[in-house]
Amino acid sequence: MLVDDHELIRQGLRRAFERDAEFQVVGEAGSVAEARRLAETAQPDVAVLDVRLPDGSGLDLAQVLRSARPEIGLVVLTMYAGDDQLFAALDAGASAFVPKSAPSDDVVAAARHAAAKPSSFIAADLAEAMHRKLNPTGPQLTRREREVLGLLAEGLGVSSIARKLYISESTTKTHVSKLYDKLGAGNRAQAIMAAVRAGLLDSSTEP
Repeated sequence: MLVDDHELIRQGLRRAFERDAEFQVVGEAGSVAEARRLAETAQPDVAVLDVRLPDGSGLDLAQVLRSARPEIGLVVLTMYAGDDQLFAALDAGASAFVPKSAPSDDVVAAARHAAAKPSSFIAADLAEAMHRKLNPTGPQLTRREREVLGLLAEGLGVSSIARKLYISESTTKTHVSKLYDKLGAGNRAQAIMAAVRAGLLDSSTEP
């Protein structure tokens, strides 16, 4: 089951899975609500979930699916592959964590792992992320600041970030200001570059 609100991404993933004889795509969904209905009817062995969906979080969806069916394989896809997202996916019960910048073959490989070992967890950056968690260096951001940073990296402005996170624009501006201070940045581009250098963002987001 493919869950992403961008049809082009779903189409690309579908083609990647259809090239592999081991898989059959049983359905697609563009929202949490659609995915929950589809999961009940199609009973997929593996679900590939985008983190950011229009009506909620793919991580919350992962928890729901894992609770309902402990044997399901869960692959989490994300535009922002930072440590917080990785550990959040692990906590949500995901079987694999893959950045959207990765080749589609990596997603298929992650799904193969998820089908075989749904209760284990793999991620390309897992060892490095564990090291960074145990030996923190550089700017220490709050979870909310990391969320704001990820949305800034996606190109969203203050108003859009506020709506996305269900917070006020003034609160969003405060988070952005603190974020810039911690990263020693004066604008979005400088903040993103500083975050990439500090390992807080994937290098594919660098302007």
